[in-house]
Formats: sequence, C-alpha cells, structure tokens
Amino acid sequence: MAVIGNPTTRPTKAVIYTRVSGAKQVREGDGLASQENRCREYATYKDYDVAEVFSDDMSGKFERRPAMDRMLAFLRLHPKDSVVVIIDDISRFARNVQAHIKLRETLTDAGGILESPSIEFGEDSDSRLVEHMLASVAQHQREKNAEQTSNRMKGRMMNGYSVFAAPVGYTYKKRGEHGKILVRDEPVASILQEALEGYATRRFETQAEVKRFLETQPEFPKDLPNGQIRQWKVCKILNRVIYAGYIEHEPWGITRREGHHEPIISLETFEAIQDRKNDKSVAATRKDINEDFPLRGFVTCACCDQPMTACWSKSCTGKRYAYYWCQQRGCSMYRKSIARAKIEGAFEDTLQAMQPSENLLNIVTAMLKHVWQVRLDQQGSQKSTLQKQIKDVDKQISGMLDKIVDSKSAAVVSAFEQRIEKLETEKLLLIEKQSQKANPKRSFDEIFELTTKFLASPWYLYKNGSLTAKRMVLRLAFKAPMAYHRESGFRTPQPSDIFTFFDDFGKNSNWCGRSAL
Repeated sequence: MAVIGNPTTRPTKAVIYTRVSGAKQVREGDGLASQENRCREYATYKDYDVAEVFSDDMSGKFERRPAMDRMLAFLRLHPKDSVVVIIDDISRFARNVQAHIKLRETLTDAGGILESPSIEFGEDSDSRLVEHMLASVAQHQREKNAEQTSNRMKGRMMNGYSVFAAPVGYTYKKRGEHGKILVRDEPVASILQEALEGYATRRFETQAEVKRFLETQPEFPKDLPNGQIRQWKVCKILNRVIYAGYIEHEPWGITRREGHHEPIISLETFEAIQDRKNDKSVAATRKDINEDFPLRGFVTCACCDQPMTACWSKSCTGKRYAYYWCQQRGCSMYRKSIARAKIEGAFEDTLQAMQPSENLLNIVTAMLKHVWQVRLDQQGSQKSTLQKQIKDVDKQISGMLDKIVDSKSAAVVSAFEQRIEKLETEKLLLIEKQSQKANPKRSFDEIFELTTKFLASPWYLYKNGSLTAKRMVLRLAFKAPMAYHRESGFRTPQPSDIFTFFDDFGKNSNWCGRSAL
C-alpha cells in the first residue's frame, strides 16, 4: 500500500475510522465491528499501534460528522505525518465526491495519513484519478440505493400501506401476508379516538380544548417535561387522514386510497374535523380556563354584558380567596369582586333546577328509541340510494377524465383534476356510509348512555365531571352565556332547545318536575 506523507519517516501509530449509515445498522447489524476487525488486521500487518477507534452512524454524504471531528482534533494534537488513519473502504470515508475531496484536504492539513486495505492512496495524478472515480462510484451507489428505497416505499404506499414512522395511537406489528402493518396502540388509540370524535361533534369547541383533554390523560405521550403537549402536534393529529384508515402522500403524488390498517375514526368524522378547522367563525377559547374557575368566559357582567374574569387574591394574613369580577373599564361593576362560592353556588342551583321529571325523561327516551328503530328500518333503502349515488359519482369522474383528454389548456386540466379529487373524496365517504349501514356495533343503551345521564341531571354531570365535561354541559344546556349581577344574582337563563322542550312539554302534560326555566 502506498503511504501519503513524509517517505523518510515511517509512522508507528494509527487510528481506525468506521462508519455506517444510521443508528438502526448499529443496533441490528455488525458493520462497525467487521470494519474495525479488518482495519486491525491491516494495522497488525503493517505493524501499527492502534491508539483510537472513531465510529460514526450517519450518512456518508455529510462532511461534518461527530466522530470525524473528534478524529481530526486527535490528529492535530500529534506531529504532522505521525499518525495513520485506516479505513476499511473508500465508501466508509465518504459517499459524496465533494465531501470526499474536502475531507481528504482537511485530513492532510491535520497531519494525518490515509490508508486502506482496499485501495492504495497516492499523490500522483493517476492515483488521484482512481481515488476520485471510486468516490464517484460510492456516491452513485448511495444515490441508487436511495432511489430504490424510495421506489419500494412508494409502491407499498400505493398498495395501501403506511411506510413512515407510526403516528401516535398506532404501532407496527407483523400480520401474515401484510408484513409490518399499523395496529391500534391501546389505550392511546382510544384516547385519541375520543379526542377526535369530540372535536368533530363540538364536544371540544376548539383545538385548545382538545389539547387540554389530551394533557389530562396520563397514558397519552407528552411532548414537554411539564406534562404539556405542543399545539402544533394537536393540529397535526387533526390533519392526518391515516386515522380514518386511508393513505395519502402528496409529495409522492399518491392520492387518497383505503389503507389496510384499522381506522381509529371514520372518514366522515375526519371530514367533519376538516370542516370545523376551516370554519373561522369560532372564537378562540381562553387559555386561562382551569378547574379553579370553570365558569370563566361563560358568565357575563349584567351591567355591560362582557365576560367576567376570575382570579385568586391573597389577604395580608396570607390566606387565599377566589373571586369573579368584571374587567370592563367604564362599567359600574368594574373590579368589584364576587366570591366564587356565591356565583358558582347560584349557578349550580340554576342547573340543578333543570332536572326533568322521571316520567318526562321516560317519554323522551321512548321517543329516541322510536327514532332509533325507524332509522334501522330505513337502512335498507338508504343502502340502495347510496349505491346509486356512488354510480353517479363514478359517471361524473369518467366524464371529467374524458374532458381532460380532450382539453389542451393546462389551467382547464388543473381545474378538472381538482374537481376529480373532490369527487374521489365524496365517493370514499359514500362507500364508507354504505358499509356502515349494517347493524350498529353498539346497542341503543350503550350509545345513548351519556346522553340520558346528561338529560336526567346536567347538574350531576357538571358537579362530578372533569373540566372538559363541565364545559360541555355549559354548551349543551344553555343557548347563551348567563349574565350575573352583583346584587340580584343571575338573570333568567336561556336554556337549550331540549330543556325548553322539557319545560313546555311538562307544563302542557301536567308532568312537571322541578323547573326554573
């Protein structure tokens, strides 16, 4: 082997540099160890003393690498041309021509001498030509491997399989002919399902409420040490169609298609989430709503109709007191405190009075069951209607494709393609609805359990539920925020339609329960 350096001085000390492409190869392969063994055999043959071994686990296209930097620092601590750097192969040194040339220059400036059992390095023009050709071949191999890997991933995605890191709520497991496939990761998947469906049905009014719900679940993975989740992560979760059981990847031109993995939510729920996200009319939820003041933002000042705020106050003795107060400058009630116990106690009295009689609740439950049965009886005709709609959409798509073939305008073609994409989504929704027209997975009692509990006593659900449950009761039980006066208390509330119905129906039927509506 040729040696670069001072020909009159033969170095006796050597270091070994090894590299693999990533951490996975370190865990599952033996590349670093085999490279080191081969280099040590070469060092023994050349009678070199191996002082250090430097190993990287990153792509060879990068010039800067942690172990490479440490090795260069080691070389600079020794006299020039006194240390040999042994590599197993030129591809282990670099897999990019430009990176190889720069590293060779940096290594020479640091006083190192590059040797390998696979190639002779020299300073003459022929040796450099061979070296650069081998570096070019290494770069071509790296790029070719990347292309082949990308093509295999694209092909698998086109067949309905996820190929990227498992999203939260899923994990990869081998399943027979499918190979590695996404499966639900419980209990995280169920928590995520509740959050997504809650946002779609307005149980959670804003993304901030979804974030708070997920943060209250101990099993859900958190981003930050303080147990919080970054807002961008919640937004990303709401945007992922993979949770609806579908695969798509726009950068690769892979349009939405049904995946082989089990969905966490339905496609209809996913589309409802997207509609809600695109609806800018919903005001942002206050970030400072917490368990201490669940009515903050809901109770308004009776004098100015502006939402009240709340806070803790500390006396001179150090005792803490909780207050609600109006923060609107110019209002006659500005900064006049109202004890939390007083305002929340009055609200609970109002809520407790909204409990219908048992007979009235039984009638409403019977009505719901009747509607439930009617919907079950209608499923047969709905299925045939959906089938007809699917055929109509297919016909529209076919017509659009014919127009694309005939069109010579790029703008017109683009418009047709966008329309086809919307029709494809509409078709997937129809197919999903058609598949759901079989017998329901749960019974009436299971599905309406929470609803009947809420209707029977919204006060009980508010009193014993979480902050999320409290906020849900406020939205479902009342049409509008409640106004409170410091002297006279709450104004007449505006109950939601269902409780207005209870009150009117009960009075007309002489089946009144307690009612302050």
